[in-house]
Amino acid sequence: MQNQSKDPLHGITLQKIVEALVNHYGFDTLAELIPVKCFTTNPSVKSSLTFLRKTDWARKKVEELYLKSLSKFTE
Repeated sequence: MQNQSKDPLHGITLQKIVEALVNHYGFDTLAELIPVKCFTTNPSVKSSLTFLRKTDWARKKVEELYLKSLSKFTE
């Protein structure tokens, strides 16, 4: 039997997380939920990924929102 990671984000890329959040909420709502410049000023997935990869506290907020929103993505 294989050992499975207990990390719910295991195997999910940051790009998939950001794309799922943008598809579900849109950048306007995402900027309200997580007020960071990459979501408020000329937002794009690419610029968001660049910022989030360098900024641990912001990435953590995005990951937390993703985990809270998982059930909404299937609706």
